[in-house]
Amino acid sequence: MTGTTRSSGGLDVRRKRLLFQCWHRGTREMDLILGQFADAEIGSLTDGEVDELERLIELTDHDLYAAVTGDAALPAPFQGGLFERVKTYGNMDRDA
Repeated sequence: MTGTTRSSGGLDVRRKRLLFQCWHRGTREMDLILGQFADAEIGSLTDGEVDELERLIELTDHDLYAAVTGDAALPAPFQGGLFERVKTYGNMDRDA
């Protein structure tokens, strides 16, 4: 997979921007984790969850990837239900 499989049609500007940003992180691993999560979930996120995702993508790829893989703790301000969903989504391939 080289990018989004989801159309941005029907999304508001904020969610369209997030969908793009999740697929264009800088490292392939985070593109896949956040991009696939965004493809699956962006349309159903609440405004509060969109806020959380906007904060999460402010983290560096290195820090976010380390937190997703369990190699490092996520700073407290970024912890929350949405991160746990992203983390679970990012770890699905390794659990198979």
